[in-house]
Formats: sequence, C-alpha cells, structure tokens
Amino acid sequence: MTKGPANPVTADDLAQALPSVLAAPRDAGIAHLLCARPKPNARSFPDRLIFSRSQGVVGDFEMSRPWLERPDGSPDPRIQVSIMPWQVLNLVWRDRDRVAHPGDNIAVDMNLTTENLPEGTLLRAGTAILRVSDVPNDGCVKWKVRCGRAAYDWVASPAHLPLRLRGLFCSVEQDGEFHLGDSLRRL
Repeated sequence: MTKGPANPVTADDLAQALPSVLAAPRDAGIAHLLCARPKPNARSFPDRLIFSRSQGVVGDFEMSRPWLERPDGSPDPRIQVSIMPWQVLNLVWRDRDRVAHPGDNIAVDMNLTTENLPEGTLLRAGTAILRVSDVPNDGCVKWKVRCGRAAYDWVASPAHLPLRLRGLFCSVEQDGEFHLGDSLRRL
C-alpha cells in the first residue's frame, strides 16, 4: 500500500458534496462498510462486528494500544468504536487498492452532526447499544496522508468540526453484534 492517493479529492469536490453529506438520514442509516484493525495499519472488512464493553470492537487492536487513556493508563472507553459518514468515505478514500482504509469501524449513511447526535446520544447497532462520545474525531496525520491535504483541511476546519465530517467516537454501553447492511439507529 502507498501512503497517499495519486489523485486526491479537491477542495471544490468537497465543497460541492457538503449539502449531500448533510442531507443523509437523521434517525437511522445503513452500514455500508465494516472494518476491524487486527494490528496497526492492517484492515479486515468483516460481515459483522462484535462489540464488548470491555474490549470495544472484538478483534480490533485499538483498545490494546489506545491513543487515549485514562489517568490510570487503561484504555479510555469513549473511543471504543469509530463511525464515519459513508458519503465522506466515498469522497476521500481514493485508490482503494493502493491506499489504506482510514480505519473507522463503521461507515454509515447517516447524519452524524453534533446537532443531530449530541454527546451522550444512544445508538442501536444491531443488538449492541453505543453512546456518542464527547471526544472529537478531527483527523490525524495519517488521515492527511491517506486522504490528502484538502480532505484534512475540510474535516479539521473550525466551521466544520460540529458537522463531524471525519466521524465520531462511541463507547459500548451494551454488548452485541452488528452486521453489514444493518441500520444504525438513534434511540
């Protein structure tokens, strides 16, 4: 895999797509792609994910080496599950055979804005229940490299942060499983 796209998305492409991204369903959305990360920079695309309050996404390395920890050094549960808008993934993840998937566990056709899904909102994901976190997902260096500077600037713009174009994090509140094609539903 190469580090970045040969033909990255442009700022004009992103600006034109924004109304469509924001018009995504508000109460429920279909999961179009599921991703697990068995080890750093590795991706699998299973037909289902198993969520656990103790492990986050079962089989995903993130909770064994989290980027956010509690004061005692344990994984912060607020980042157990990463969800991103499907339309944004389609815009920015180009050269899919050459560039690694961003790593978000669920890509869903749903409005993920802070106005629609404020911190603390519960989501039904199959038989699991997730809670929307207060931790922002504002992109990282890997996102900038994999998706391009325009995509990074778009999601990290202060005016766009409440739109959660990069997605959101959740904690697992009830263990369960979630299948590709299932609806993610606001409770």
